[in-house]
Amino acid sequence: MSFIDSIVAQVLGLEVGLHHAYARLACRTDDEALHDLRINLRKLRSLLRPMRRLEAPRALDAAAADVGRLTTPVRDLEVLIGELEHQGFQDQAERRKHLLESRYAGIESSVTVQRFMTVLDGWPAQMREAGRDGELGRLRERVRIRLQRQLQRLREALADPAFDRHALRLLVKRMRYAHEAYPTLSPIPNDAIYALKAVQSALGDWHDHFQWCLRAEQEADLLVLKDRWEVAGAAELNAAEVELSILAECLAGQAPREVQGTLAAPGVSGA
Repeated sequence: MSFIDSIVAQVLGLEVGLHHAYARLACRTDDEALHDLRINLRKLRSLLRPMRRLEAPRALDAAAADVGRLTTPVRDLEVLIGELEHQGFQDQAERRKHLLESRYAGIESSVTVQRFMTVLDGWPAQMREAGRDGELGRLRERVRIRLQRQLQRLREALADPAFDRHALRLLVKRMRYAHEAYPTLSPIPNDAIYALKAVQSALGDWHDHFQWCLRAEQEADLLVLKDRWEVAGAAELNAAEVELSILAECLAGQAPREVQGTLAAPGVSGA
């Protein structure tokens, strides 16, 4: 199987998962449908990101990014409701469940989602056509170089104590999913994978509490929880700093390979 065919095969598998999760969301069969849709979306974008200088991947990535922006606040609301129920604040949770249902309906009828599905359905043929036209020459090397540069940015961020932890959380998450998308090309050493996941989890927990504290300043019925969220968030950030140190040590000994600047892709952007 060629490199292009392997990428197309991965996209087709993710397409099945995306359609399945969307159908579950539309039918309200379970509480994990939106989460699964977003995971598949994130995996798709991780696969496309190293190729975004090329037209076909760039168009699909842009459509996927639009769906990500649409669904992020809905997923945040899901997570908040789960936290409120866990803390025993049923009234606050129930009030937000009505809003959540309307948000689900908005996703179901969204032009943004339908446009993305249309682009996704036609993408394999466009990708293969680009390959026949020679647009994808040296694609494997482009991807390898892009992943090397992504790792270098992560190393630099880990070495900077003042680097914004929200931005660092995104770099870690992108590096993890990039490794999963391209395991044979990934520059991440095997002993760093566990550390990468641990950092993502720790910073994710801290980020949730940080966001909930911001909401508590705007939504009066959440103020009763703000103090405990601040305490929990501070503890999680401290735990994350320990995991960040471990990750930095795991990556410190991994010398970057030679990178050809003429094939370098632009910097990472997007959620």
